[in-house]
Amino acid sequence: MPTPLAPVLRREGDSLRLFLNHAAPAAGSATLRLRLTAWAAYDAPQPLWQQERSLRPYPGSDPAAPMQVLTVAVAASQLAAGQVLQVSLEPATISTPGPTPTSAAPSPAPTASQDPATTAWLPLTADRLARPFILLDSTGLVLDRPYVREGAAVAVAEYGPGQPVRWRRYAAGAAALPPFADPRRQPTTPRRLAVLDSSAAPVAAGQLVPLRKQGLVAFRVGGGLGGAPVRTLPLLVVRSDFPGQTTAAELIDNLLYLTSAAERQQLAASSDPKRAVDRFWLQAAGSDQVRARDFIRRYYEHVTAANELFSGHKPGWRTDRGLLYVVLGPPQRVERTATEERWHYDQAGRQGEPVTFTFRPRPSTLAPDNYELVRRPEYEMLWYAAVEQWRRPLSVR
Repeated sequence: MPTPLAPVLRREGDSLRLFLNHAAPAAGSATLRLRLTAWAAYDAPQPLWQQERSLRPYPGSDPAAPMQVLTVAVAASQLAAGQVLQVSLEPATISTPGPTPTSAAPSPAPTASQDPATTAWLPLTADRLARPFILLDSTGLVLDRPYVREGAAVAVAEYGPGQPVRWRRYAAGAAALPPFADPRRQPTTPRRLAVLDSSAAPVAAGQLVPLRKQGLVAFRVGGGLGGAPVRTLPLLVVRSDFPGQTTAAELIDNLLYLTSAAERQQLAASSDPKRAVDRFWLQAAGSDQVRARDFIRRYYEHVTAANELFSGHKPGWRTDRGLLYVVLGPPQRVERTATEERWHYDQAGRQGEPVTFTFRPRPSTLAPDNYELVRRPEYEMLWYAAVEQWRRPLSVR
């Protein structure tokens, strides 16, 4: 899977600055450029405006480093909450001043099929447009993903007067329910996550904060000089081998959607849990070792990809979108609108018919990019059939 383009925004007075990590351009090469396109919504028929801007190294970046932080700014007045900013990395060309935004000629509406290595979409929320800080890793690169591995350290890079930085750590969320489950009939869960620990005193902006324990860490910045509002940015701290899996406990945990609790307990209690997992897959493949290896490779590739794509307030494979991705694989088509995201599978039904699943955004302070599956009772037989394709396959999916 190619490294996705992952720009990060920071509010700087009347401007919004985009940051992205990129391999240092070769000496003498042309300046890299971004094409910025603003849309009223994902399904808008044409853009509000479009422009190209040259990327420059962020001041303080090491010019000799193989990876650099590149940046460009746009007037904050050009964007509003509810819009979507499409960011595309253009082929290197001779640098020229960026044009003033205009009502550009219609261009194709954004689709999920465009290359994520060169194109990204930023849904613009009020918080994202106002947040005056970003996170940097210990090497000074922008933290452009929603997770870090335990033992890493991050720093808050603020714009403007320094504000106090505090953090709280919460337990990561539970795994997704099956697509037919009625949430109203599930056991009641606490409305708020319990705080596992927190900073004893404010941390200075720019100071590296070591993250030694797994969990969901919420950085809270503000409340200092000038009465700046407190703004929160969550960050998932994961195990050292994430998004993959190497231990028997992880391999067994990832079988959650295919197995019962008793089966997982039996696998974990085995004298050799890893070998027990191999036997599980060998049995599922009808004792065909070649097919069993293929099942193992494909299933855990789905888990890894879900972790890379959907991690946020919990590991990606535990989210609603990760649930479908792990068991059904990637959808053939994805449609996004202002109010929902639809995944289309061409042959996911029990008789090989097409099926569409709908997700709706349910953002919160600790889960700003959360999407929830619209669960339906009619998915029950479909889901069990999909699980059986892994457990007792009649054909290879």
